[in-house]
Amino acid sequence: MIKYLNTMVVFEEIPDKISLAVNITNCQNKCVGCHSPQLRKDIGNELTEDAVDKLIKDNEGINCFLFMGEGNDKESLLKIAKYIKEKYNNLSLAIYSGRDEVEDEIYNLFDYVKIGPYIAEFGPLNKETTNQRLFKIENGVRKEITSMFWKKI
Repeated sequence: MIKYLNTMVVFEEIPDKISLAVNITNCQNKCVGCHSPQLRKDIGNELTEDAVDKLIKDNEGINCFLFMGEGNDKESLLKIAKYIKEKYNNLSLAIYSGRDEVEDEIYNLFDYVKIGPYIAEFGPLNKETTNQRLFKIENGVRKEITSMFWKKI
């Protein structure tokens, strides 16, 4: 089972997208300095197909569904992601993972994949020193787009 705690419409997590960020609980990463340590707990509501339908209906105007984390049940995560991809093919599908690498099946299903744990000394995605990477996947090709977060002077 995959659970979520809350959601928020965000404009900066995925470039050029209006994303419904869904905070997934049961996070298995233990990133020091995590901005959402409460997401490590087994809390929240189950992310079912009905819940997804309601979230999307209640957030008209989004063009990306963003999983903020993976939880601890990969099979359920992939099942609900496939549901979104098939039913809402007009939405981009994105995931933020705190792992250093994810399986090919994640890259094959999602349009955007962020990897890498948060490490304070390297900073978040908007710092050129970050260890985290965001990939856009098009036609099976992974293109790193992390630099889109870096301000050009």
